[in-house]
Amino acid sequence: MRIRAAIAAALTVAGAVSVLAACSPVVAMDPAEAAADPACAAVTVRLPDEIAGFAKRETNAQATGAWGDPTVALLHCGVETPAPTSDLPCVSVPSDAGASVDWLVDDAEDPVFKFTAYGRSPSVSVVVDYSKVSGTDVLEAIDQAVATLPQVGACVGIDDVVPTATPAP
Repeated sequence: MRIRAAIAAALTVAGAVSVLAACSPVVAMDPAEAAADPACAAVTVRLPDEIAGFAKRETNAQATGAWGDPTVALLHCGVETPAPTSDLPCVSVPSDAGASVDWLVDDAEDPVFKFTAYGRSPSVSVVVDYSKVSGTDVLEAIDQAVATLPQVGACVGIDDVVPTATPAP
């Protein structure tokens, strides 16, 4: 009887070890300054379990998300809402939630792109490794979550700018 119990215990321990070995380690991240904002909690609970075949991973910081092993996308909610700028392109990604989410695109570290939600407060930033996954796939996957953030502005284009009158000579 004792031998059978010992074998069962050994198999249980071996099974637990193999399950734990298959787990990806926790992704170490720092929370954004406003990560404790309740609006970020609404974003975090709506993040997808998978993006373009890359599984969501556990993180160690509030209002963050990570996908892939190795990581292909990192999300922080609670970053500072960006001021209007002409230094970065602003693109609008239609949301399945019914609204568009606007993003500033920083490709200075190609193939790693940083997208920052524009006109949302608090804001969200997402760093994407374009050599592994499309930024469009990532933004479309998180659009419903980010669209829950209060909208305080939107991208504008040259057609949206009202021309000023030219003074007469």
